[in-house]
Amino acid sequence: MSSADIAFINTCKEILENGTWVKDEGVRPKWEDGTPAYTKKKFGIVNRYDLEKEFPLITIRPLKLSAAVDEILWIWQKKSNNIHDLGSHIWDLWADETGSIGKAYGYQLRIKHQYKEGMFDQVDRVLYDLKYNQCSRRILTNLYNFEDLHEMALYPCAYSMTFNVTDGRLCAILNQRSQDMLAANAFNVAQYAALIHMFAQVSGLIPGEFVHVIADAHIYDRHIPIVEELIRRPVYPAPQVELDKTITDFYDFTPESFTVSNYRHGEKIGKIEMAI
Repeated sequence: MSSADIAFINTCKEILENGTWVKDEGVRPKWEDGTPAYTKKKFGIVNRYDLEKEFPLITIRPLKLSAAVDEILWIWQKKSNNIHDLGSHIWDLWADETGSIGKAYGYQLRIKHQYKEGMFDQVDRVLYDLKYNQCSRRILTNLYNFEDLHEMALYPCAYSMTFNVTDGRLCAILNQRSQDMLAANAFNVAQYAALIHMFAQVSGLIPGEFVHVIADAHIYDRHIPIVEELIRRPVYPAPQVELDKTITDFYDFTPESFTVSNYRHGEKIGKIEMAI
């Protein structure tokens, strides 16, 4: 079975069997009908994926990798905070009348900072270090800019990446303060695995270990029946995922740069109700 299936199923079982209910009346998220959106959660989940062995694409339900890559490129390549630059409607609920989500995600990555070597935004600094400073233990990004939080439609969930080159392999840690397991987990795992693949390729490295750290991993109350059904489903081997080897510049990648083959998966689960 895919490592994405293993991590998702084990994490959801741990939440359902040993998690803590959050039913305080002061919970922030609400369902569309105004009902408080309660969760069952576990604190401090760590999942590891060896990207050299396989691409972690979930099989218990289908996931469109091109959509996941489109969002990660919207943030990391386009460095955009406007949904008009995004091919999906993932962020529609948080955008204002102009399409902006405020000073969040891509906005933070495009801010330039002064370094000894010159001015870089966060993405270009990572790419520079992966080319010239591969022994560095300082290759990281941070989207949680406290000065700008009040101007963000949503505080960053996946807020920090730390990159590390180990024996020619590009390894990385994704720190996430909060994760909706049903709506976001498989999507986030796939897109950040894709990001590591792209960064590795343009830096002459091999994709290595992807470590995903989740502070608050939760399942919403209305999602529990769907999750229970999903974790009982059959699982399949991970599909083959290939990246266009001719691309040497990160800014040339597109969602179509990834090819997925031999992808066996379960049925769709339909539209997921979102709490906001």
